[in-house]
Amino acid sequence: MAEPSQIIFSYKEVVEALLKKQGIHEGVWALYIKFGLAAMNSGPSESDLHPTALVPVLEIGVQKADKETNIAVDAANVNPPARTAVRRNK
Repeated sequence: MAEPSQIIFSYKEVVEALLKKQGIHEGVWALYIKFGLAAMNSGPSESDLHPTALVPVLEIGVQKADKETNIAVDAANVNPPARTAVRRNK
């Protein structure tokens, strides 16, 4: 069986992983992506150029949201705080 060369994640899976990485256990959080915009002339040759827009991804993160959506999850559900053991005195 060939090894995969690409692994795809849903938006919610990305948000869940970022919440776990940051130790966030409360609130609704959504995927945040900051795009940039640049322009250049490009084409198949120097005599056949076209104005071209470049849209780089500048930042990826999470931001607070009001409700769960296809890009937002509730941290309490996907990353609940660890339960602490209760000690009993004898």
